Amino acid sequence: MQQATETPLAAQGKTRFPLSIYSLTAGAFAIGMTEFVIMGLLPEVAADLGVTVPKAGHLITGYALGVGVGAPVLALATARFPKKLLLVLLMVLFIIGNAAAALAPTYGFLLAARVFTSLAHGTFFGIGAVYASSLVSEQRKAGAVAAMMAGLTIANILGVPFGTFIGQELGWRMSFAAVALMGVITLVGLIILIPSVQQKEETSSARQIRAVLQPKIGMALLIGTMGCISMFSLFSYIKPLLTEVTGFSAGSVPWVLVLIGCGVTVGNILGGKLADRALMPTVIGSFVLQALLLLTLGLADESAVLTLIILFLWGATAFSPMPGLQVRIMTLAKDAPALASTSNHAVLNFGNAFGAFFGGWIVVFFQFSSGDYAYNVLPWTAAAFSALGVVFSFVMLFWDRSEKASANEEKAA
Repeated sequence: MQQATETPLAAQGKTRFPLSIYSLTAGAFAIGMTEFVIMGLLPEVAADLGVTVPKAGHLITGYALGVGVGAPVLALATARFPKKLLLVLLMVLFIIGNAAAALAPTYGFLLAARVFTSLAHGTFFGIGAVYASSLVSEQRKAGAVAAMMAGLTIANILGVPFGTFIGQELGWRMSFAAVALMGVITLVGLIILIPSVQQKEETSSARQIRAVLQPKIGMALLIGTMGCISMFSLFSYIKPLLTEVTGFSAGSVPWVLVLIGCGVTVGNILGGKLADRALMPTVIGSFVLQALLLLTLGLADESAVLTLIILFLWGATAFSPMPGLQVRIMTLAKDAPALASTSNHAVLNFGNAFGAFFGGWIVVFFQFSSGDYAYNVLPWTAAAFSALGVVFSFVMLFWDRSEKASANEEKAA
């Protein structure tokens, strides 16, 4: 799938980001809100539908698996769709799914609605990232992707805490109703602001798949996956960690989520800027800081002040590698940037799914004799996956240097 181009906007993007990028930001906000709002409401959903909190965590896993499976399939199936039409249709699907979640009578129905909604996620971000990066100069691609992804991070600052507050005060169903309403607003914005662009001739599906199956792309995907497993193994159960281990009240959790969201937003913006200067060093540094912060949280999670400081910094480091990795993958897959971008979100969501599943499993495995789940082990296990991200990032760095050295030797010969 070739990226759409729009020369006037691309030229304009050399000095400032075009308005169409921010319409994609609005879509990212809506999708981020529906993905993450459930994390602050797991106890309420579990109590209402008669399941345990770890089982309610499968609503996160199911959503992530839906993204992982559906995104690349939809990307290939809709390769010849006009990009504006595709983005609009994906948002319609998103609205229907969240409306169904708000009306879900049973746990199974809610899980099915979450999976249905997730089909819009990966393809929207994949197409949107390629679209955003095509509108700016080569030196600002990671920044443009970060600008679009800022909607996801702002959703953590405003959308998720607001949705959590609504869920606590009016019931969790109203949170999904609010997300559906946000989807309607986003749909209007997409129709008005996204320009119709001339589409290049598509490469064959086989050629696109071959482009994405490069070993180095696989390594980049593995690095991002380690980050997602680390993040979601902890973040999926952030509310019970805060209330049962650190001692925060349930009413204060939305404000802690705001703090984490601020950190994520700072990390997203800073990570995009730094990646445009030095991509792999930015990724490596982010994972090193993640691991150190999580280890510190494991030692200090009973201190409210230290926990707040660490969670803000952790939010920043957890998201800062993502814009650079997204651009790296699109650059490597020159014949299929949209499929590569979409596949990245698909694989990352497999990481999200495994992280949520593993977090639920580990707290049950280390369950206390009192019957309480061992949420205090989550920072330690999350740190282990961040450490793996460090290892794989160094492998990628040495791989790049080896290829560069070989190329220089060939030129010298």
